[in-house]
Amino acid sequence: MFGIVRPCRHRLTEGLKTQWMAHLCGLCLALRGDHGQFARIVTNYDGLLISVLTEAQTGGATDGRRTAGPCPLRGMRTASVAQGEGARLAAAVSLVLAAAKVRDHVTDGDGLLARRPVALAARRVAAGWDRAGTRTGSAVGFDTAVLLDAVDRQTGVEALAGHGTPLLAVTEPTETATAAAFAHTAVLAGRPGNAAPLAEAGRLFGRLAHLLDAVEDREADAASGAWNPLTATGTPLTEARRLADDALHGIRLALREVEFADGRLAHVLLAHELERSVDRAFGTAGCGHGGGHPGGADGAFGPPPQQGAPHGPDTRNPYGTGNPFGGGPSLRPPGPGRRGLWAGCAAAIGLCCTCKVCCADEYEGPWSRQRREGWCNNCDCCDGCDCCECCECCSCCDC
Repeated sequence: MFGIVRPCRHRLTEGLKTQWMAHLCGLCLALRGDHGQFARIVTNYDGLLISVLTEAQTGGATDGRRTAGPCPLRGMRTASVAQGEGARLAAAVSLVLAAAKVRDHVTDGDGLLARRPVALAARRVAAGWDRAGTRTGSAVGFDTAVLLDAVDRQTGVEALAGHGTPLLAVTEPTETATAAAFAHTAVLAGRPGNAAPLAEAGRLFGRLAHLLDAVEDREADAASGAWNPLTATGTPLTEARRLADDALHGIRLALREVEFADGRLAHVLLAHELERSVDRAFGTAGCGHGGGHPGGADGAFGPPPQQGAPHGPDTRNPYGTGNPFGGGPSLRPPGPGRRGLWAGCAAAIGLCCTCKVCCADEYEGPWSRQRREGWCNNCDCCDGCDCCECCECCSCCDC
């Protein structure tokens, strides 16, 4: 699994945790149902936001659910999972964007994809995902051409970007794609008045996703010589953090304008967990504006990391090279490096089939090779945290 909005289950109430898992499993099963078992590999934590937003506007938690059979990721237990157009839209978006990431890796010749036979196979997989995403998108009235256009324009934007180019010019294609996906949830929910604020929330979410990926990739890209938007445009971390904080604030303002039937889970994920993702990426526990931290702007997230310095838990996108959130010492033992795309896929399948992801005390991440705790293992992530009760009732916070 990958994505930047990845809440710890101990920060969610029991009801919200059940809802979140229902959408995660619903996305996975929508991919399998429409496109086969292999398509489930593109299941991601951010894609399920599409399903969450659709249900939040309809309030159809009962009508939009079904009971799914046993699954290794749930410890071979059944569960109520989300279904319907929201899950299918999430599947379509996930497929198209995953296909784009695979093609990027082929173009860059990363790992095994530098070998011609593997690259040809990867291109066929990506083309199949494109077609599958387009079919599913059309079935729910969403034109995936806006996503494909954004992917195509991204390459040209990056080629033209140089020192002094505004960073937001580089993030624009991602913003446009996510804005379209978020806005279409209003169409599916029959609430056209929500389309504009959801498009704004989606645009800013896309900006954040691009920014966090760039921040976490910066050191690795410098070592490998890969293109990075922060380095290419000469944008300092202080400016990147300012843009991230402004995007967070804009998302909260946009969500206030959305008419939800039950917006609790959407609020928790996009107003609270997204903020934690930004803090993890920048290695801080607070706002990045210099005035609120001792030591000025550098105090917001510490000095820029040095080459070879340890960095945070690696939850990288298997189709990209970015760690969407860091912070804290690395848990990776010295020696082994990251697995490539296909080796990581094989390891992920093995973890799923042996139930280690959910039942083991700890396991090795399939791509990052970092140690992680099993889903069912206790953690102390909330010890001393500032968890607020607004996640339960959404009536006592100002966001």
